[in-house]
Amino acid sequence: MASRAGGVVIHAVEHGSGRPVLVLHGADVDHRETEACFEPALEGVAGLRRVYPDLPGTGRTPAPGWMRSADDVVDALLAFADEVSGGDAYLLAGHSAGAYLAQGMAARRPGQVAGLALVCPLVPGVRDVPAHRVVAGPGGLGDDVFGSYFVVQTPEMLDRYERFVAPAAALVDEAAMARIGERWELSSGPPPYAGPTLVVAGRLDSTVGHAAAVDLLGTHPRASLAVVDEAGHALPHERPEVLRALLAEWLTRVERSG
Repeated sequence: MASRAGGVVIHAVEHGSGRPVLVLHGADVDHRETEACFEPALEGVAGLRRVYPDLPGTGRTPAPGWMRSADDVVDALLAFADEVSGGDAYLLAGHSAGAYLAQGMAARRPGQVAGLALVCPLVPGVRDVPAHRVVAGPGGLGDDVFGSYFVVQTPEMLDRYERFVAPAAALVDEAAMARIGERWELSSGPPPYAGPTLVVAGRLDSTVGHAAAVDLLGTHPRASLAVVDEAGHALPHERPEVLRALLAEWLTRVERSG
């Protein structure tokens, strides 16, 4: 599907029907990574329309020249969410930079966001980031990006990287990403989001760490927090069974909240 929203034609794939859940990917990839990681956990949930957009400047979604900040990206994503949901409440999930943008959307439209799931979230104030360390596999597999991204470096993880992560590199609009990256922080910090929230971090995440993610408990009074051992920034690939269980618990809380 493609939707003109906020002056941008946003490309997305979707599965199922019912209440929308928008799943936002991180930097330098496209919808294929989040679809590969989140769809196995969500596809069995009845009444859930799973929508995986390409963020502006990635995949098949352009980033027009006027788009110069994270605030501009959030504006476009909010318009896209309105188009997808018809103005009704929807769920938001995101990985890495996608989780940061999801927080910005929830801060702007808390009444329309029925639940928020943040996986390995990028947030301002990142600190205490551990050195990269491989915990499984022989090492020496794949390219430098794979080697610095995965802490589980098995042939299975390399296959996932080559299928769902690496192909997006050729589609990234590097100039647009540099332009937006100059103002990647949202103009105002997210106020507390009071809906059902899930925060998941990899204890070995050498990209954003886990310490700053723990701080999100202070601004998300209904958050469940999991810091997962032997997982890095590629946690959705490396620990799919943990992500599936945590998302199921989150969706149960969303359902109870109406």
